[in-house]
Amino acid sequence: REQLGQTVEALAAKADVKAQTKAKAAEVKEQAAEQAALLTGQLKDKATQAAELIKDKTPDPVLDKAAHAAAQVRDGAAHAGHLIAEKTPDPVREKAASAAGLARSNRTPLLAAAAALAVFLLLRRNRNRRRK
Repeated sequence: REQLGQTVEALAAKADVKAQTKAKAAEVKEQAAEQAALLTGQLKDKATQAAELIKDKTPDPVLDKAAHAAAQVRDGAAHAGHLIAEKTPDPVREKAASAAGLARSNRTPLLAAAAALAVFLLLRRNRNRRRK
């Protein structure tokens, strides 16, 4: 009887497609999250290395000019932002603030999605280069 009960339970578990699908979906989701985290870390490391390499190989006068240009761009962007803020209607400003707050509160999923998109685009670009 005990063996029969265990056999029936095993057969019932195999027949429960919905539960198997949920379990497999959870497993795939977990694997995707792990891969995204791994790829995000790798991309961050590569970007840091590339930035350091560029900074090391760039002459000081060029770095100074770039810093000056960046400061000018920041100042111009800040000025443009103030002008736009003055001219933007209040309801639009409130919606933008709400969207920004939502993005800040969901930073991790947004970063994971951005990393996944970056990986997808890199893979697609590599695939297109191989075809040529």
